[in-house]
Amino acid sequence: MSVLVVGSAALDSIETPYGKVDDCLGGSAFFFAATASYFTPVKIVAVVGEDFPMQSIEFLKSRNVDLSGLEVAQGKTFRWGGVYHEDMNQRDTLFTHLNVFETFSPKIPAQVRNTPYVFLANIHPGLQLEVLSQVEDPKLVMLDTMNLWIDTDLTVLKQVLAKVDAVILNDQEARQITGELNVIKAAREVIKLGPETVIIKKGEHGAFIISEDDFFTLPAYPLESLYDPTGAGDSFAGGLIGYLSKVDDLSHQSFRRALVYGTITASFAVEKFSVDRLKDLTMVEIEERRRYLEEITKF
Repeated sequence: MSVLVVGSAALDSIETPYGKVDDCLGGSAFFFAATASYFTPVKIVAVVGEDFPMQSIEFLKSRNVDLSGLEVAQGKTFRWGGVYHEDMNQRDTLFTHLNVFETFSPKIPAQVRNTPYVFLANIHPGLQLEVLSQVEDPKLVMLDTMNLWIDTDLTVLKQVLAKVDAVILNDQEARQITGELNVIKAAREVIKLGPETVIIKKGEHGAFIISEDDFFTLPAYPLESLYDPTGAGDSFAGGLIGYLSKVDDLSHQSFRRALVYGTITASFAVEKFSVDRLKDLTMVEIEERRRYLEEITKF
């Protein structure tokens, strides 16, 4: 099988307690593809500007990532800058320059419209609806979003939620959508809006999957070095959906295993800035962490 990701393509400037980088590769589409491509072929739909350094994504071409849907528009690439505190759950945004991303209208190439697995990365819910109108009978559609869209476009976001099979949220977003303070109750309320499966990310405290008749929780992989958490969520989604696409099985057991692989790929993503750790990652390393995570969660 294969997976289509529609999301942002960016150049990030990031400072953490461990260093600083400028104009490094960022954006949900690239982080997702960098991890999902370890499991399954990936097709990207996104937009960059004329100033985008194409050599920075050469490694994706060698990993069976189809870039035919990457539009190069007149103007500058989306740029974001931020500074992380010592507690890297806290960060300050220094600037957000949407540039060509401001007028992005996803155009799904004809040859990828029948891709069976679709990830709607964090873009405006109106654009996510545009994507859904172009894809042809996908087996699984998974959605990501953010607090900005929940604040400003909740009505449109709920229209998208009614059309997707699964959604990835953090605990704050789930509470914000539903008004429920308890995150498990909030996840159950999100299910009532349409998705059969809800994945809740809790950062360093792990994640859980909930559906009408299943619940599974997993701790985060124990890390001793964390350099840059910027792409952790999209790397998590890439490992999770990449695995589901690889096995082409949407049973509860497959979702549980997928959560494990999402947790592991996210753990690698944060060990260096940008996608640098994901460029030379191997399946041997991924499986080593899977075995260790399995061992420490048995009782």
